[in-house]
Amino acid sequence: MKTRLLMLTAIFHALFGIANAGQGEKVSYPAPAVSGINQDGATVNFADVYKKGPTVVFFYPKADTPGCTKQACSLRDAFADLSKEGVQVLGVSFDKAESQKAFKDKFTLPYDLIADPEGKIVAAFKVEKMAKGLLSLAKRSCFLIKNGNVVWQDYQAATDQQAADIKRVLAETK
Repeated sequence: MKTRLLMLTAIFHALFGIANAGQGEKVSYPAPAVSGINQDGATVNFADVYKKGPTVVFFYPKADTPGCTKQACSLRDAFADLSKEGVQVLGVSFDKAESQKAFKDKFTLPYDLIADPEGKIVAAFKVEKMAKGLLSLAKRSCFLIKNGNVVWQDYQAATDQQAADIKRVLAETK
Protein backbone atom coordinates (compact mmCIF):
# COMPACT_ATOMS: atom_id res chain seq x y z
CA MET A 1 0.00 0.00 0.00
CA LYS A 2 2.76 2.46 0.97
CA THR A 3 4.69 1.65 -2.23
CA ARG A 4 1.57 2.26 -4.32
CA LEU A 5 0.96 5.59 -2.58
CA LEU A 6 4.57 6.69 -3.15
CA MET A 7 4.32 5.72 -6.81
CA LEU A 8 1.05 7.65 -7.26
CA THR A 9 2.57 10.67 -5.52
CA ALA A 10 5.59 10.56 -7.83
CA ILE A 11 3.33 10.33 -10.90
CA PHE A 12 1.20 13.24 -9.64
CA HIS A 13 4.30 15.36 -9.06
CA ALA A 14 5.69 14.51 -12.49
CA LEU A 15 2.41 15.32 -14.24
CA PHE A 16 1.80 18.60 -12.44
CA GLY A 17 5.37 19.83 -12.18
CA ILE A 18 5.57 19.74 -8.41
CA ALA A 19 9.24 19.53 -7.55
CA ASN A 20 10.72 17.59 -4.69
CA ALA A 21 14.14 19.09 -5.32
CA GLY A 22 16.23 19.13 -2.19
CA GLN A 23 13.92 16.89 -0.26
CA GLY A 24 15.77 13.66 -0.97
CA GLU A 25 15.55 10.68 1.27
CA LYS A 26 17.49 9.25 4.16
CA VAL A 27 19.07 5.92 3.27
CA SER A 28 21.87 3.68 4.45
CA TYR A 29 24.03 1.66 2.07
CA PRO A 30 27.74 1.42 1.28
CA ALA A 31 29.01 4.32 -0.81
CA PRO A 32 30.47 3.31 -4.17
CA ALA A 33 34.24 2.84 -3.95
CA VAL A 34 35.07 4.33 -7.34
CA SER A 35 37.79 6.54 -8.68
CA GLY A 36 37.98 9.16 -11.38
CA ILE A 37 40.16 11.83 -12.88
CA ASN A 38 39.83 15.36 -11.55
CA GLN A 39 40.11 18.63 -13.45
CA ASP A 40 43.93 18.52 -13.17
CA GLY A 41 44.28 14.95 -14.47
CA ALA A 42 44.94 13.45 -11.02
CA THR A 43 43.21 10.26 -9.90
CA VAL A 44 40.76 10.74 -7.05
CA ASN A 45 39.89 7.61 -5.07
CA PHE A 46 36.46 8.28 -3.58
CA ALA A 47 37.00 5.86 -0.66
CA ASP A 48 40.03 7.91 0.39
CA VAL A 49 37.93 11.08 0.31
CA TYR A 50 35.15 9.43 2.38
CA LYS A 51 37.72 8.64 5.10
CA LYS A 52 38.43 12.37 5.56
CA GLY A 53 34.88 13.11 6.73
CA PRO A 54 31.35 13.61 5.47
CA THR A 55 31.37 13.83 1.70
CA VAL A 56 28.98 15.44 -0.73
CA VAL A 57 29.02 13.91 -4.21
CA PHE A 58 26.88 15.87 -6.62
CA PHE A 59 26.16 15.11 -10.25
CA TYR A 60 25.29 17.71 -12.85
CA PRO A 61 24.43 17.46 -16.54
CA LYS A 62 27.01 19.78 -18.15
CA ALA A 63 29.73 22.11 -16.92
CA ASP A 64 29.17 25.84 -17.33
CA THR A 65 25.46 25.69 -18.06
CA PRO A 66 22.99 27.83 -16.06
CA GLY A 67 21.53 25.22 -13.66
CA CYS A 68 24.83 23.44 -13.17
CA THR A 69 26.55 26.73 -12.44
CA LYS A 70 23.92 27.60 -9.81
CA GLN A 71 24.34 24.18 -8.17
CA ALA A 72 28.15 24.35 -8.16
CA CYS A 73 28.23 27.97 -6.96
CA SER A 74 25.76 27.22 -4.17
CA LEU A 75 28.26 24.71 -2.81
CA ARG A 76 31.15 27.10 -3.48
CA ASP A 77 29.46 29.89 -1.54
CA ALA A 78 28.85 27.60 1.45
CA PHE A 79 32.21 25.82 1.21
CA ALA A 80 33.72 27.58 4.26
CA ASP A 81 30.71 26.57 6.41
CA LEU A 82 30.76 23.02 5.05
CA SER A 83 34.52 22.76 5.64
CA LYS A 84 34.01 23.75 9.29
CA GLU A 85 31.84 20.64 9.54
CA GLY A 86 34.63 18.58 7.92
CA VAL A 87 32.67 18.11 4.69
CA GLN A 88 34.44 17.17 1.44
CA VAL A 89 32.78 18.02 -1.89
CA LEU A 90 33.13 16.28 -5.25
CA GLY A 91 31.28 17.29 -8.42
CA VAL A 92 30.84 14.77 -11.22
CA SER A 93 29.64 14.99 -14.83
CA PHE A 94 30.28 13.33 -18.18
CA ASP A 95 32.49 16.31 -19.12
CA LYS A 96 36.16 15.74 -19.88
CA ALA A 97 38.87 16.96 -17.49
CA GLU A 98 39.59 20.02 -19.65
CA SER A 99 35.97 21.17 -19.44
CA GLN A 100 35.93 20.52 -15.69
CA LYS A 101 39.09 22.63 -15.28
CA ALA A 102 37.65 25.52 -17.27
CA PHE A 103 34.43 25.36 -15.21
CA LYS A 104 36.33 25.20 -11.92
CA ASP A 105 38.61 28.10 -12.87
CA LYS A 106 35.85 30.31 -14.29
CA PHE A 107 33.76 30.10 -11.12
CA THR A 108 36.61 29.64 -8.58
CA LEU A 109 35.19 26.36 -7.31
CA PRO A 110 37.21 25.20 -4.25
CA TYR A 111 36.61 21.47 -4.68
CA ASP A 112 37.45 18.77 -7.22
CA LEU A 113 35.35 18.24 -10.31
CA ILE A 114 35.56 14.69 -11.60
CA ALA A 115 35.49 13.85 -15.29
CA ASP A 116 33.35 10.79 -16.00
CA PRO A 117 33.13 10.62 -19.82
CA GLU A 118 32.56 6.85 -19.75
CA GLY A 119 29.85 7.07 -17.08
CA LYS A 120 31.41 4.62 -14.63
CA ILE A 121 30.86 6.85 -11.59
CA VAL A 122 27.37 7.79 -12.78
CA ALA A 123 26.55 4.07 -13.05
CA ALA A 124 28.07 3.23 -9.64
CA PHE A 125 25.82 5.82 -7.96
CA LYS A 126 22.84 4.70 -10.09
CA VAL A 127 22.33 8.23 -11.39
CA GLU A 128 19.91 8.45 -14.30
CA LYS A 129 21.29 9.40 -17.69
CA MET A 130 19.63 11.82 -20.04
CA ALA A 131 20.28 12.22 -23.73
CA LYS A 132 20.61 15.55 -25.48
CA GLY A 133 21.32 14.93 -29.12
CA LEU A 134 24.39 12.70 -29.24
CA LEU A 135 25.44 13.64 -25.69
CA SER A 136 24.85 11.60 -22.57
CA LEU A 137 24.21 13.74 -19.52
CA ALA A 138 23.93 12.83 -15.85
CA LYS A 139 20.65 13.80 -14.23
CA ARG A 140 21.17 16.32 -11.43
CA SER A 141 21.58 14.30 -8.22
CA CYS A 142 23.27 14.65 -4.85
CA PHE A 143 24.51 12.25 -2.17
CA LEU A 144 25.79 12.68 1.38
CA ILE A 145 28.24 10.05 2.57
CA LYS A 146 29.21 9.53 6.20
CA ASN A 147 31.54 6.84 7.49
CA GLY A 148 31.60 5.17 4.08
CA ASN A 149 27.80 4.94 3.78
CA VAL A 150 25.37 6.96 1.72
CA VAL A 151 23.05 8.46 4.35
CA TRP A 152 21.02 10.76 2.07
CA GLN A 153 20.31 10.85 -1.63
CA ASP A 154 18.41 13.27 -3.78
CA TYR A 155 17.70 12.26 -7.37
CA GLN A 156 16.03 15.63 -8.02
CA ALA A 157 18.78 17.81 -6.60
CA ALA A 158 18.27 21.54 -6.29
CA THR A 159 20.34 24.11 -8.14
CA ASP A 160 20.83 27.29 -6.13
CA GLN A 161 19.63 25.64 -2.90
CA GLN A 162 22.02 22.67 -3.00
CA ALA A 163 24.15 23.89 -0.07
CA ALA A 164 21.11 24.70 2.06
CA ASP A 165 19.81 21.17 1.46
CA ILE A 166 23.14 19.68 2.52
CA LYS A 167 23.33 21.85 5.65
CA ARG A 168 19.81 20.79 6.62
CA VAL A 169 20.60 17.12 6.16
CA LEU A 170 23.89 17.43 8.05
CA ALA A 171 22.01 18.93 11.01
CA GLU A 172 19.39 16.15 10.83
CA THR A 173 21.98 13.35 10.72
CA LYS A 174 24.17 14.45 13.64
